[in-house]
Amino acid sequence: MKKPLRPVLATLLVIAGAAAILWLMGRPLLYKGGLIELWGPVGPKQSQMLFDWYTASHIVHGFLFYAILHLVAKRWKPESRLLAATAVESAWEIVENSPVIIDRYREATIALGYTGDSILNSVSDIVVMVVGFLVARKVPVWASVMIVLVLELVPLAIIRDNLTLNVWMLLAPNDALRSWQAGA
Repeated sequence: MKKPLRPVLATLLVIAGAAAILWLMGRPLLYKGGLIELWGPVGPKQSQMLFDWYTASHIVHGFLFYAILHLVAKRWKPESRLLAATAVESAWEIVENSPVIIDRYREATIALGYTGDSILNSVSDIVVMVVGFLVARKVPVWASVMIVLVLELVPLAIIRDNLTLNVWMLLAPNDALRSWQAGA
């Protein structure tokens, strides 16, 4: 095997491993009845299809992981940093779909009916994180900042949620913020 293919294969194996673990955890591969759609709008199809409003937050993960690993692991090859970012994102998808975190989303955020992600959605989330990481590697810092701002502000304006609020509500739930997010 050629050396340039090793990091790609390793990254794909991490993603496949995450999918296998999610399968063993009992996560559904697809939405009910095997339905596959490009977009899962807010509602029961959210977190079940290829993309949804939270796809933006996973792209942001890629930008953030790139920045963090660029600072703390400068000596690593870019492929090694991408593999590390993929491992972290994959671990998050596994943890996020555990009963403890699913219950936490239901009690602390506006995701009252959240049941977790389909494996299709989780794998898509990991892949878009990889895309975010690769874009961050190629664009200037100012462009990265602008992209992250847009990816945070558009969902905030449309669904009253984004990565920042998601983390905030998971770690320190706030009734006033939850009311605002619910449109009350």
